[in-house]
Amino acid sequence: MTENPLLDLGFEIPFDRIKPEHVEEAIVTLIAEAQQEFEAILAVRGERTYANTLGALDRLGERLQRAFRVVAHLESVRTTPELRQAYNAILPQVTAFYSKIQLSSELYEALKAYASTPEAQRLSPTKRRFLQLTLDSFRREGAELPPEKKARLEAINTRLAELTSKYSQNVLDSTAAFELYLEEHQLSGLPHSARQAARQSAKAKGKEGWRFTLQAPSYLALMTYLDDPDIRKQVYLAYNNRATEEGRDNRPLIDEILALRQEKAKLLGYAHFADLVLEERMAKNGATAVAFERDLAERYRPYFERENEELQAFRRRLEGPHAPALEPWDVAYYAEKQRRAVYDFDEEALRPYFPLERVLEGLFELCGRVFGIRVEPAQAEGWHPEVKSYDLYDPQGRFTARFYTDWFPREDKRGGAWMNYFITGERDGVFEPHLALICGNLTPPVGDQPALLTHREVETIFHEFGHLLHHALSNVEVKSLAGTNVPWDFVELPSQIMENWCWERAALDLFARHYQTGDPIPDELFQRMQRARTYRAANNTMRQLAFGTVDLAMHIDYTPHNGDLMRYTRQIMAAFSPAPLPEDYAFIASFSHLFGSPVGYAAGYYSYKWAEVLDADAFSRFQAEGIFNPQTGRDFLEHILSKGNSDDPAQLFRNFMGRDPNPEALLRRTGLLD
Repeated sequence: MTENPLLDLGFEIPFDRIKPEHVEEAIVTLIAEAQQEFEAILAVRGERTYANTLGALDRLGERLQRAFRVVAHLESVRTTPELRQAYNAILPQVTAFYSKIQLSSELYEALKAYASTPEAQRLSPTKRRFLQLTLDSFRREGAELPPEKKARLEAINTRLAELTSKYSQNVLDSTAAFELYLEEHQLSGLPHSARQAARQSAKAKGKEGWRFTLQAPSYLALMTYLDDPDIRKQVYLAYNNRATEEGRDNRPLIDEILALRQEKAKLLGYAHFADLVLEERMAKNGATAVAFERDLAERYRPYFERENEELQAFRRRLEGPHAPALEPWDVAYYAEKQRRAVYDFDEEALRPYFPLERVLEGLFELCGRVFGIRVEPAQAEGWHPEVKSYDLYDPQGRFTARFYTDWFPREDKRGGAWMNYFITGERDGVFEPHLALICGNLTPPVGDQPALLTHREVETIFHEFGHLLHHALSNVEVKSLAGTNVPWDFVELPSQIMENWCWERAALDLFARHYQTGDPIPDELFQRMQRARTYRAANNTMRQLAFGTVDLAMHIDYTPHNGDLMRYTRQIMAAFSPAPLPEDYAFIASFSHLFGSPVGYAAGYYSYKWAEVLDADAFSRFQAEGIFNPQTGRDFLEHILSKGNSDDPAQLFRNFMGRDPNPEALLRRTGLLD
């Protein structure tokens, strides 16, 4: 046992020594250890105190959580059949343990007993909030249910963990299974960067030709630039039908997941899963989230319809009055041509100005100016040779966090971009730095050329670093309320606000430099970029609203096992699509945000737009007071980044802005207010 690195994880995680055979041995041991901690809370004799009850619960299972986070992370970034088997073996055990704690009537009674003590009445505001949120959580998760319903709820939680893990693995495997080799004459329209990447990908496989995959950089290049509509169609259908093939079919899993979520909500006394999930978020219930989505859709629909009419008219001007109606695999292609024609702007022209390392250096300098932090390279070993590490120092010069970055796609790594953490630093007593990570699937380097990014990829880096700042600069005395442990319709504010600096000339000049000459973006190109910023803004918004609307519909209105879910979701999303969706459209089968974890963004995808309203409004203060204004930055750090969930999110926003959010800020930023 002493040889198992998962049993003794400190701040320096020995990723190279962690093997699949360590996983189950360590997790079983750590569950037993956490069980003893749990029993010690129940066995307290005499008066209950914060230290022996609520504080002990805050610390319960820390070693188990740390080990499980590391294993789950490795399964998502360097999976192997052996690691996946080990992870799948421990997942039900870990889920069952935490479900048992949440359902413990004895622990619930102990917490209520502590709440009635004189000490509890004198708690600090943060600890008092923690006590109330904990009591609410126990009630909401079933601690007051009779034994037979608790048993069923525990079984539901365990099964949901298994199903959602399998869903996520199917998406990863299905994405990795697709590859398309093209010959040179089939590459018409593709920019040089996409050709280089595809050629390098083929050579890495020992093949001739140009290799394309469903990873984001490859897929988006094909859909945006490739002249051949038949190949675009082939790739579009492959992407939007991932995880529907035999052996990796997520469709039956989704119905079971939805049925179990609905059953869980009913068991707990809620009308549907959305009400259960949203009670603790800013929206409070499903009806509010639905109304929010509908209101935005109504505001944007006239602009959306006009944009689509203009795009079809543009195609007719190119190809004649009898040009066919746009298909889904045509939209990005003709939209890019229209953007070039209207704004004389080609996104590829920006790529040479965004070498990854310089983007990161500029991001760190920008955050130093605005928030007073310092970021320096560290020497910590990661889980892959491409992984790098950094140390972050707060405005007082204190080492407050280390983080890893892992930026490029791999076939053993899941898609998308995300921030996560291994350690939430201690604040109630002994200080311990935070330990976090950022992963992405950005354009990789080609040959001797550095990784040259699109502007959207630059925004992605800034977005995820906003999440990281939220965790790394957290200064909350209760670990469970620290960092990004906030309501999910608030968690995107610190991330999305960071994207705004990617559009400001003064900020871009910190890092947007030609990788060969060091020259900044020419002013003419910057102006074209700015003019094109709001191009098809309504379509971009309606795409997000499609995801949020179908999410809420599945978790409020749909009856599982009583209809064709793919058809049901396709009909909903069709109202938000600029072109008719194919009959076999099955995007929901790979929508990992909703079904890749037991809760995740389920019934909460509206959060992105909700937080976008907050970030557009909050950034207006930076625009008014100076985008590098250190006082504004300190206020944002003090009232938002450092506070975690120590106060109501609506109050935190008011503390920073001095008022409630103004929803018109988003329309103003997208150029549609007038």
